[in-house]
Amino acid sequence: LQMHHHRAEHWIIVRGTAFVTRGEESFMLSENESTYIPLGVTHRLENPGRIPLEIIEVQSGAYLGEDDIVRFEDTYGRG
Repeated sequence: LQMHHHRAEHWIIVRGTAFVTRGEESFMLSENESTYIPLGVTHRLENPGRIPLEIIEVQSGAYLGEDDIVRFEDTYGRG
C-alpha cells in the first residue's frame, strides 16, 4: 500500500486479473480494463489469480522519481 505526492498513475490490464485498492475502495479489473490513481491517493495492485498479471502503467506529474513513493504496507520489505 503506497501513495505519491507528485505523480498520478493510469493502469491498463493487458493480461490476467487485478485486484485494485484505490483509497477506500477495492475492485477487480480484467483484460482491457483500466483505472486512474490520482496523486496523493493510497493504492495497491494485487494478482488474485493463477495467470501472470501484465499491466501498462502510465505515470504523469511534475516528478516521476522512485523516491516519491510513500509506503504504508510492504510485504516485500522495501524501504
